[in-house]
Amino acid sequence: MNEDMKAYRARWQAVAEIELQELRSTSIELRWQQLNAVIGLAIGLGIMKTDESEGEVYQRWAKLKDKATNQRPQF
Repeated sequence: MNEDMKAYRARWQAVAEIELQELRSTSIELRWQQLNAVIGLAIGLGIMKTDESEGEVYQRWAKLKDKATNQRPQF
């Protein structure tokens, strides 16, 4: 049984190594296409909104930061 577990683990380590090599050899163009596909999917599913301007995002972060830094510890 122990040898079976070692062989199983060795196979998956070999698979992980091959996947890592494939990832390293992927072109920037293909990675960019994949990223755009994921973003398109997120937009299509309504997970990611496209209508927010960059300024609105910065304002949200500023409000969150302000709230986080202005909280007083309650004793």
